[in-house]
Formats: sequence, structure tokens, C-alpha cells
Amino acid sequence: MEVSASKTLKFRAKTYPLGKKTYLMAVLNVTPDSFFDGGRFFDFDAAYSRAQKVAEQGADFLDVGGLSTRPGSEPVEEAEELRRTVPLVEKLVKENYPIPISIDTYRSAVAEKALGAGAELVNDISGLQFDTQMPALVARCNCPVVIMHIKGTPRTMQQNPHYEDVVEEVYQYFQERLQSAQKAGIQPENVILDVGIGFGKRYEDNLKLLYYHSRFKELGFPLLLGVSRKSFIGKALADRPPEGRLSGSLAAAAWGALSGADIIRAHDTAETADLLKILAAIQYAQ
Repeated sequence: MEVSASKTLKFRAKTYPLGKKTYLMAVLNVTPDSFFDGGRFFDFDAAYSRAQKVAEQGADFLDVGGLSTRPGSEPVEEAEELRRTVPLVEKLVKENYPIPISIDTYRSAVAEKALGAGAELVNDISGLQFDTQMPALVARCNCPVVIMHIKGTPRTMQQNPHYEDVVEEVYQYFQERLQSAQKAGIQPENVILDVGIGFGKRYEDNLKLLYYHSRFKELGFPLLLGVSRKSFIGKALADRPPEGRLSGSLAAAAWGALSGADIIRAHDTAETADLLKILAAIQYAQ
């Protein structure tokens, strides 16, 4: 895929210049079983209130997901994923929600309904692979899409994953997925890449991908990074549970932002927004 000359991410009412700051994508899991906040926002009113709060706290995007993709998780029925996500998107958009909404799904039917309700970005953990109709949908809707790296499926991905060289293998994966996206008619200016921390990766793989994260800038596309509360942080902090991983999440997010991430996806909106503001203030002080 030829790299676009565009230096922005364009949405219906907003344009985000790239290279000026690192943006924040707030996580909203409308699920009972996600690894950190599962159940906290499963109720519609709780999810709606959370969406309002993260916008006030400085999020640039809201990522709504109705299907847990934690290691070992089993998918719910498509109808249930639709029930969890689309009415929320619809209500927020009708009330002029101030930031673009992303739909976190690998199912084209869910993405299509959510986009029809007003979502503007598709965040596909499968890299457009689990649903053969997803590439055509993204191309037809001409919307931004996150292409993530994953090895296996959420149910199997942490069952002894192995790499000879994780950085080069993820890099080659992106080259292949970019070619496939181009063939499907997806515009290069709509593509965002995500190395998929924690998705079919060992502890050392996650650390290596972070250490060499700037390597992926060579591909010429915006990078999204999700490190928030993940298990590698817990392991680095003597097996600390998700509830105690905020400081580690902020450290990893700072590293990511300084090594080329254009968007940080996080659960802790206020704290991460402050982190990114301080980094930007220092980076662009002169």
C-alpha cells in the first residue's frame, strides 16, 4: 500500500493533525467479563455516564466494545454484541457527542450497524481477518480503521505463542495486511496500525515490541498503542493484579508516546490525558 501524503486523520466533524501530539482513545467495555473493568459499565446508564465523563476528562476518541477479547474469552452471539453497543452509539450521536466514536469489533455486521448509528472508526483486533466481509465494508464506508496484530484468537492466543523475531514478524504481518487492505479498496489515509500488545505475545515479546516501537513508524502510518492495565505490566511489578497497574500503565503509555504512538488507548482517561498533556508541553516547548 502506498503511504498517503496526508498528515491528518479525518472524521465527519473533526480533523486530527498527526505529529503534533499523542491523542487519547478512552476504553468503554460494555461487557460483563473484560479483564479490568468487566461489568462496571455493562448497564446502559452506567455506560452512557462513563462516555460523558471520559469526554469531559480529555479523551479524543471513545472506543466502544461489546465483546471481551481478553485471553481465553469466548465470543458472545452477534445479536448480543449488537444489543450492547449500537443503542449506546445511537444515543450518544443523537445527543451530539463531542468526540468521534470507535466500534471495537471484528464482526462486519456489528461494524456496519454501529457506523450506521454514527460511529466513525472501526477498531478490528483481527487485522481484518476474522470476518471476510470487513475489508469491503471499511472500503465502502470510507472510514478510518485500526489494523491490529494478533496471533491466534482471543480464546487461544496465549497458549504458548512463539516468535523467532517478534518485531520483524509483526512488521511483515503489517506489510501483508496493508497489501490486502489496498486490494480491498481501503484508502491508505484511513489506516491506523496497532502492534497488539498482549494479543498472542509472551512477556518478553511485549517488552521487545515496546522497546522497538519506533521501528513501525517506518511503515508510514499512524500508530495506536494499547498497554493499559495489561498483564505484562503486572508481571513486571511482581505479579500485581489489574487494579494496581495504573502507575505501570502510565509509564508504558509515556514510553509509547515518545516512541511514535499517535494514539494511546487507555482505561484511565483523566490520568492518561494529564500524562499526554505534560509530554506535549515538554516536547513542543521550543
